Amino acid sequence: MEKLIECVPNISEGRDAAKIKQIADVVETVEGVRLLNVDPGKATNRTVITFVGNPEAVIEAAFRLIKKASELIDMSKHTGEHPRMGATDVCPLIPISNITMEETVEFAHKLGKRVGKELGIPGYFYENAATEEKRRNLANCRAGQYEGLPKKLNDPEWKPDFGPAEFVKAKTTGATAISARDFLVAYNVNLNTTSTRRANAIAFDIREAGRVKREGNPLTGKIVNDENGEPVRIPGTLKSVKGIGWYIEEYGIAQLSLNLTNIKITPIHVAFEEASKKAQERGIRVTGSELVGLVPLHAMLDAGKYFLKKQERSTGISEEEIIKIAVKSLGLDDLTPFKPEERIIEYMLRDSSQKRLIDMSLEEFANETASESPAPGGGSISAALGALGVSLGTMVANLSSHKRGWDERWEEYSDWADKGQEYKKELLRLVDEDTNAFNKIMDAYGLPKNSDKEKVARKQAIQDATKYAIEIPFKVMETAYGSLEVIKAMAEIGNPNSVSDAGVGALCARSAVMGAYLNVKINTKDLEDRVFAEGILKNGAEIQAKTQQLENEILAIVEGKL
Repeated sequence: MEKLIECVPNISEGRDAAKIKQIADVVETVEGVRLLNVDPGKATNRTVITFVGNPEAVIEAAFRLIKKASELIDMSKHTGEHPRMGATDVCPLIPISNITMEETVEFAHKLGKRVGKELGIPGYFYENAATEEKRRNLANCRAGQYEGLPKKLNDPEWKPDFGPAEFVKAKTTGATAISARDFLVAYNVNLNTTSTRRANAIAFDIREAGRVKREGNPLTGKIVNDENGEPVRIPGTLKSVKGIGWYIEEYGIAQLSLNLTNIKITPIHVAFEEASKKAQERGIRVTGSELVGLVPLHAMLDAGKYFLKKQERSTGISEEEIIKIAVKSLGLDDLTPFKPEERIIEYMLRDSSQKRLIDMSLEEFANETASESPAPGGGSISAALGALGVSLGTMVANLSSHKRGWDERWEEYSDWADKGQEYKKELLRLVDEDTNAFNKIMDAYGLPKNSDKEKVARKQAIQDATKYAIEIPFKVMETAYGSLEVIKAMAEIGNPNSVSDAGVGALCARSAVMGAYLNVKINTKDLEDRVFAEGILKNGAEIQAKTQQLENEILAIVEGKL
């Protein structure tokens, strides 16, 4: 799966719409990046821009944005309520999927060094990208703001991490802070009260910073200080959470306004549950919640699975159903409709201009297959058969988890259903990937062949595409064969009333393996790498034989229970 990172640069311009547009527009000049949001603030004279994509593309877009901002924003003339020190004040990178924080830090350093070298803009690495502990905190890096830069850049203690330690270019561009940090979720919890004071009390109960300790009355008593004269704090119950209470006139309710700064430490559902608990202790009820901005898919899936497990229900259901459970359990549609396709990052990144085969109705898919086009063909159909087969096995697992009298075994069947969903997800991906593999071959044959160099390149492209068109149906074989473990288990220990469904699932999986093997064999005919071809044919024959044997075993179990 593709690696994804998010970039959220804050530029020091929130009033000039034309400038903001010019700066934001450069993001979309980079292929592989999607501009998600542009949020200007007039009072702060600051705009938050959000985009997502593969790491190399994102840091290229970030570089272009920083360059354009330095050309259009003159920091010597900037005023605004928000602390700032540069035209692009901060530029955090956030790992979204299939990438570690350590890798993201490397991309942050790569971006910063290029900004310093090519643009001559000084700056600092903060949070996870920091080069020393005191620079982890953005407030330390930005202390003195733009006006303090002439002195700061000459201070050896604050020599910039990148760019020149001088105020020449920085007079107009200021300095930039670049980081790698965890995803921050802005999350509001709705309360059945209009009292800001009571909402604040709940926020103080749960936020990491807690509240200031007082003698006697916790509201009016004298503040307790430590030996250094600093106020003693009573910490809240949740780590990596910031929060206050406020009243929203638009809705006529008070809310907890929370920033979840690390959803690995405190996920959304944990914050919701703790807020509900603390509210109830104060005689207040949580009526729902709302997410501000975007959220990663895994956060919603984690929440849905948490509530399913709490209900002792199987988590091996479709992604859409899990998200629906999360939305209802968190009350995300309490104030306004929650539309996953507009709020989940991964869903927003889907290319709606290219309709996938698996997005078609069954009738559309059948019509597309039956048309004059050679794709989708046997490989895609084999993958689809495999997906249907393991879906039947997964259905039996889910039905078993609900069977009356088997309540204590719900988790066992949930685990099997989870496995089935993983096989199903991979086989559905392969439905489209098999057609993509065929298209790669067609594209390779369409390459120019005028010169000897072009002929060599075209021939190599055809061979590479052919090898890929062999690997994909072979992957279908492996996955469909693997899915038989779920189907067999459900034939043996699943709901006996659904044993015939397990049998049909085995027939589908067998057909998927054998059909995909036909595709492997026909494509190896045109491959010049005979060592690869013979090796994959041998492995394919072994998988086919094991599949047929396992199918026979499953059907024998099924027949014995009918």
